[in-house]
Amino acid sequence: MIAYYIKLYLLTLVAFFAIDMVWLGLIARNFYQHHLGFLLRSSPNWTAAIIFYLLFVLGILVFVVVPGLQAGSARKTLLLGAFFGIITYATYDLTNLATVKDWPWIVTVVDIAWGCVLAASVGFAGYMAGRWLQ
Repeated sequence: MIAYYIKLYLLTLVAFFAIDMVWLGLIARNFYQHHLGFLLRSSPNWTAAIIFYLLFVLGILVFVVVPGLQAGSARKTLLLGAFFGIITYATYDLTNLATVKDWPWIVTVVDIAWGCVLAASVGFAGYMAGRWLQ
């Protein structure tokens, strides 16, 4: 049983990296540079980024994939994933909008939408991986 969850976690992590890297590296790269360039580091803090990725994927497994698999429902997985993404990304972005001087509202809107799409997509990939592993 533990081996199943380790494999499920690793497969979901791969899906997360693949999807998020396309977003960050290709689609939204110029968007963030344009709107947040004044705040961006010259290179990411990889330790912080890796910790976020590991925790975020764990959250997707616990709150999205496992409940979806238990229900045997891709639809439930997608809905839970979308909700998880909205809540987690809204926590970050709305806090920044409330506390960081000159934080662009458009970044908040785009980021929350992306969190919804990302978590739903990764959750669905994890759900499909879980069914395949069974």
